[in-house]
Amino acid sequence: MISSIDSVETLETLLSEPALGVVETMRRLKGDLMFLGVAGKMGPTLARMARRASDLAGIPRRIIGVSRFSSAQDENALQKAGIETIRCDLLDEAAVQKLPNVPNIVYMAGMKFGSTGQESLTWAMNTYLPAVVCKKFSQSRIVAFSTGNVYGLVPVTSGGSVEGDLPNPMGEYAMSCLGRERMFEHFSRTLKIPMAIIRLNYACELRYGVLVDLAQQIADGKPIDLAMGSFNVLWQADANAMTLQSFDHVGSPPLFLNLTGPETLKVRHVCTELAEKMKRPVSFCGTENPSALLNNASQAFQLFGQPRLSAEQLITLVAEWIGRGGTTLGKPTHFESRDGKF
Repeated sequence: MISSIDSVETLETLLSEPALGVVETMRRLKGDLMFLGVAGKMGPTLARMARRASDLAGIPRRIIGVSRFSSAQDENALQKAGIETIRCDLLDEAAVQKLPNVPNIVYMAGMKFGSTGQESLTWAMNTYLPAVVCKKFSQSRIVAFSTGNVYGLVPVTSGGSVEGDLPNPMGEYAMSCLGRERMFEHFSRTLKIPMAIIRLNYACELRYGVLVDLAQQIADGKPIDLAMGSFNVLWQADANAMTLQSFDHVGSPPLFLNLTGPETLKVRHVCTELAEKMKRPVSFCGTENPSALLNNASQAFQLFGQPRLSAEQLITLVAEWIGRGGTTLGKPTHFESRDGKF
């Protein structure tokens, strides 16, 4: 159990700490591993976890991170952690063709925030690019990130969407993400590419995530909108671990897998608890709707076990971090959006 996290360095070490199952997966996995779109919110700690797990397993392999790397500092940090980096605009098909042929791919590229007003770029990133990647890496195993947004809103009492539910995307972002899935599925079936497609919502650490958004609003004295009254959340280290272990279960056609926490959390209850721990007042506006964007990750728990960190523990850690003015990434999740516009 994690009682306190006192620095960004400690946080990133914990986020990249491999569970035993990850070490065993990296021991079984054959060949090098490349992360496409590594420089996002989750990629750096995920790549570091793969590096650490491979080292613990005694398996020498290249861990490669691919991104445009708008931040040289982020690139340098990956290199210091033993991860090779390649600068590449993934929408440049010629540049993608020059990437090394690596037998294991984690696909993290995509566009969400800013998609409203840039719909054509959103579709290019989320739907065209997967086809380019599949043609290039037709001999690889691929674990590709998607989102629970493809399911759309479901009754809060339902327990969340399961993998067999029909998609019901709302808005162009979610529709383009379903397009991403369909492209991966098509090439998995036709080119026999072993794949897992990860429908994630929501990963959270102390600098980013739904809990951070809510805690920051409380710290700033802003009222909490209850319209999206329920949500799921998963400690990012657990999301990282389950993602890497998914390589044990890739298939053609792909494995679809929800990743989130086991609890359905109520915004009102969570914010009341955050405010109490932060010793701040909290106010609310709006009315709770009977539907929300919710995932059921029972299948993942059957494969990988329960998360190492509960939502209750994560709430405590976030309250402590934000309450003392800890740094954030400054990237709100906009989880409260009910119209699919981001």
